[in-house]
Amino acid sequence: MSALDALVVPSLCEDDGAEMDSGVVTIQAHVRTLDGVCPLCLCRSVRIHSYYTRTIHDLPVSEYSVCLKLRVRRFRCENGRCQRQTFTEQLPELAASHAQRTHRLAEAQHYTACFVSGEAGARLLVKLHMKVSGDTLLRLLRRERLPLLDTPRVLGIDDWAQRKGHTYGTILVDLERHQVVDLLADRTAATLAKWLGAHPGVSVITRDRSTEYARGAREGSPGALQVADRWHLLANLRQVLERYLTQAHARLKQLPRQSLDAFGDHAQ
Repeated sequence: MSALDALVVPSLCEDDGAEMDSGVVTIQAHVRTLDGVCPLCLCRSVRIHSYYTRTIHDLPVSEYSVCLKLRVRRFRCENGRCQRQTFTEQLPELAASHAQRTHRLAEAQHYTACFVSGEAGARLLVKLHMKVSGDTLLRLLRRERLPLLDTPRVLGIDDWAQRKGHTYGTILVDLERHQVVDLLADRTAATLAKWLGAHPGVSVITRDRSTEYARGAREGSPGALQVADRWHLLANLRQVLERYLTQAHARLKQLPRQSLDAFGDHAQ
């Protein structure tokens, strides 16, 4: 079995041998194709300008890390009208341009960062023979494009803390899917109205008693029904009871002791 059987596209590469050292399997290989395609004009060329070695890391095999040393050719573009005089052959099925890891290794590291975070993910991946820094994991996360979400029918609006006690923004949640839709940089009515105007289709908006949220919802989605969410309903009820009991405390102390005892017996 060829050492390239562990790679994503063994059919495009020729195995030149492999060696093992310090827990790393290093595979020497070169591309099998005879020509290259200019990425600018799409013309094929067989005129080789030079060679260089590209290092690409792949998923581990058992307890060994895998490193591919790929001999890459630089071609001369044979189209005289092309702005590119030379170009390097690419393997988009294997790895992105200038990437030092295969697509599947990058995917494994990305998912690790999603569920574990940067520094913790880096410590875990060392144990799994996919060594990477926490900063690189965060860069992989930032490169990932977020999926486009449909405009929610029932939208929850509340505060979120960028820096607790100092800076707050607005969090928007799809209450039917239980999924965060967006984070806004501040808590102003203008910002909320702008977002709602760009995402028509919201039917119900749940919010707290903020006048800014009320005005922003009214301006951005005038046809939506505004309601108080369950948490704020309970919070409002608690505040009303606290105010009432605070005001009634002095009057309760003036009641005769027998009335208080009777009230207590009735409550039991």
